[in-house]
Amino acid sequence: MNIFVLFALAIGLSMDAFAVSVCIGLSMKKVMLRNAILVGLYFGFFQAAMPLIGYIAGSQFADMITAFDHWIAFCLLAFLGGKMIYSSFKKEEPMENEESMENEEPIKKEASLGPKKMLPLAIATSIDALAVGISFAFLQVNILSAVLLIGITTFILSAAGVKIGSIFGIKFKSKAELLGGIILILIGTNILLDHLGVYG
Repeated sequence: MNIFVLFALAIGLSMDAFAVSVCIGLSMKKVMLRNAILVGLYFGFFQAAMPLIGYIAGSQFADMITAFDHWIAFCLLAFLGGKMIYSSFKKEEPMENEESMENEEPIKKEASLGPKKMLPLAIATSIDALAVGISFAFLQVNILSAVLLIGITTFILSAAGVKIGSIFGIKFKSKAELLGGIILILIGTNILLDHLGVYG
């Protein structure tokens, strides 16, 4: 897996975290730089840690399934991508700050960035990366480079997502999930076709 494919994969995986970051930014009265950095650190750390855990687990039985490892990678990425695309078309529940009385300004409820709120979000948005980490074990990926790239990419996009959410609103959430899903499916397809010798 070359650096360009790995970078595209990092972007695809980070789209869930980006989408949630947009929602966090949307619910904040005022976005400070430290808030954006904190959100980025939460999501970036777990997005990097989960593939490492998956890689370690997958390495235990990678040798036993090398004959069809590319199919496993394809199925995992296609499933995760399909789930993200499906989620992007689901109707959003109205948020508190989107509801306002006529001729009144919307009231924003300040988002909590404490561990009690952020840890479940960070874990939930990085579960997909755990499955991808398992596929890394089959594909002989340089895991240190991969987790660093995924973590840094997620950190940057999540921090930016907080600011984007505060300025532009919720419309970026579904677009991010749709883009991330498409990227993951394309990468999975590319891995499968490459192992089947379609590219010669």
